Amino acid sequence: MALSQKRVTVISAVSALALLNGCQRAPTFSILGSFFPAWLFCIIAGIILAAVSHWLFARLGVEKHIQPSILVYPSLAAFFAFTLWLVIFS
Repeated sequence: MALSQKRVTVISAVSALALLNGCQRAPTFSILGSFFPAWLFCIIAGIILAAVSHWLFARLGVEKHIQPSILVYPSLAAFFAFTLWLVIFS
């Protein structure tokens, strides 16, 4: 009985350590004393880059060929946000 209880204790301790493995410093930025998550900046940058892409597509005359634009531009913003996150924080 004692060996089984010891085994349960060891397994519990190892499981707790495995769960705590992901606890690292969160990627945040301090702006005027308030911490903002890094993903928020990636999303904002992705939206700005999608707006710049929209402007560029309109100037080049490619925008009329983009169908359906209501799906393309949010997907483009997500692509830019995810790519920025991977490039900067990975």
